[in-house]
Amino acid sequence: MERSNHTVTEFILVGFTTDPTMQMVLFVVFLGVYSLTVVGNITLIVLICNDSRLHTPMYFFIGNLSFLDLWYSSVYTPKILMTCISEDKSISFAGCVCQFFFSAGLAYSECYLLAVMAYDRYMAISKPLLYSQVMSVKLCAFLVASAYLGGFINSSIITKRTFALNFCSGNVIDDFFCDLLPLVKLACGKKDGYQTVLYFLLASNVITPTVLILASYLFIIVTILRIRSTQSRLKAFSTCSSHLISVTLYYGSILYIYCRPQSSYSLDRDKIVSTFYTVVFPMLNPMIYSLRNKDVKEALDKLIK
Repeated sequence: MERSNHTVTEFILVGFTTDPTMQMVLFVVFLGVYSLTVVGNITLIVLICNDSRLHTPMYFFIGNLSFLDLWYSSVYTPKILMTCISEDKSISFAGCVCQFFFSAGLAYSECYLLAVMAYDRYMAISKPLLYSQVMSVKLCAFLVASAYLGGFINSSIITKRTFALNFCSGNVIDDFFCDLLPLVKLACGKKDGYQTVLYFLLASNVITPTVLILASYLFIIVTILRIRSTQSRLKAFSTCSSHLISVTLYYGSILYIYCRPQSSYSLDRDKIVSTFYTVVFPMLNPMIYSLRNKDVKEALDKLIK
């Protein structure tokens, strides 16, 4: 990628704090979170692959979500750990481009995948007898591949446009990773065309999946209300509860960061929210989909025995 500003060869990541003691505390915290993320997501993937009872469309999507979260967390956390224990806070221009590209691609892919999972829940509840036929292996694989393809195509667009900006306001990024808003703050010159692309990508990668998820759950609610048995209603709703929690946490933090007026931006506050959806959320997902799931618990007991 041709650099718009050849004087910028690296960026400096400010991180969370310059206090050495707090940096060591954060190192221990992030190392613990990352360890749980790796162990939790790998365990869930192994369980889904190992137990034939979990070879269903729902668990196929959950397994792909765990794989995505494992990769997603690995884009950020190793660099965060390095900046906590090293005096060198720099990241090369190429390294920043790569981190930005993969973080955007995986974030967009997760938005699409969560929308696909909402559609899967709608089909399972509204058409239980035809569910296995409609959600075939080919369709599930196609939906997952489309989620990744759409995410990384859009990531290529935003990465190219972002790093074509002229970074004339320095190279110090007031964040712990190469994120969109801190990079735009360093840029100057004409940004009208860039803002148009940014709004388009926000609409296609965040707003559109959100609308699809809301539509799916609207149909799910209508279907559940038609069920006469209270126990059957609760059972149908329980199959959606984990996904609802996951969607609320992820989309809530994403929309908070990128769908606010520019006048309300606060980098210090946004760092905390960014930490949640980049580092903490990938750790929570395996817990969300396993702690309240009887099938996963039984698969874990079987694997241990």
